[in-house]
Amino acid sequence: MEVERVSAARSRISPAARVRARELGVDVAKLAGSGPGGAITLEDVQAAAPTPHPAAARAAEGAGVRAAAGESTGGMREAIAAAMSRSKREIPHYYLSLTADVTAAVEWLTARNASAPVTERLLFAALLIKAVALACRDFEGFSGFYRQGRYEQSPLVHVGVAVAIRGGGLVAPAIMDTANKPLPTLMEEFRQLVTRARAGRLRASEMAAPSIVLTSLGDSPVDAVFPIIQPPQVAIVGAGAVGLRAGVVGERVVPRQLITLSLGADHRVTDGRLGARFLARIAERVAAPDGL
Repeated sequence: MEVERVSAARSRISPAARVRARELGVDVAKLAGSGPGGAITLEDVQAAAPTPHPAAARAAEGAGVRAAAGESTGGMREAIAAAMSRSKREIPHYYLSLTADVTAAVEWLTARNASAPVTERLLFAALLIKAVALACRDFEGFSGFYRQGRYEQSPLVHVGVAVAIRGGGLVAPAIMDTANKPLPTLMEEFRQLVTRARAGRLRASEMAAPSIVLTSLGDSPVDAVFPIIQPPQVAIVGAGAVGLRAGVVGERVVPRQLITLSLGADHRVTDGRLGARFLARIAERVAAPDGL
């Protein structure tokens, strides 16, 4: 009888939920699914493991090693496809974008890095990460989780950063307590995350923790990105490449360093008016790095 229950549970679980359950050490046989026909969803698995189990860390590390070696790219792509399909089906997304003038920030960064050792130089990504975290602290409704029909605000802001891994696929591990860390610390932790993500050595806690995600295409020629929310999160911020383009200063058109920022947010939790203020705050923070 027990075997029958386990088999039934396994047959009614989405591919993304099955992968996540293995990472977090969740026994799917003990879960009651909330999906169609009682299917176990990714949200059900996340809700069952709010705090990663020690065994999950080992599972995540092993999965990361296999992904880095190219052995489980197909499984990862399947999980991503399932999670994103569910996200677009279940989450009423709204999207906003704005173009921000970051000329002063680029000049500040260039001047700072010119006098800093190579190992202590900052990337523009560090400014974005901190700006997102501070904006989340200023506005409720963007850093948290939507579970079992209600929104839960995260006590601390844990910004997940999207990292492309070798062999294909994308992960978004978190920098913990992002808002309270100085830029040099964020930069160092960001470097370490990228290195460990591509080596397949991420911790399960880093994968489960993001309360909001930042995806940046700053290393590509793309002007803007409109990303999909990763459930059970309720918002995701996108950033295109910083580039020299025509800007207006006073009544003159002059070359300026511009970036297009975007927001994908859950309409069950916030609306476009609040989202616009949130996105504008990110732009304000990035444009004034002295305040980060």
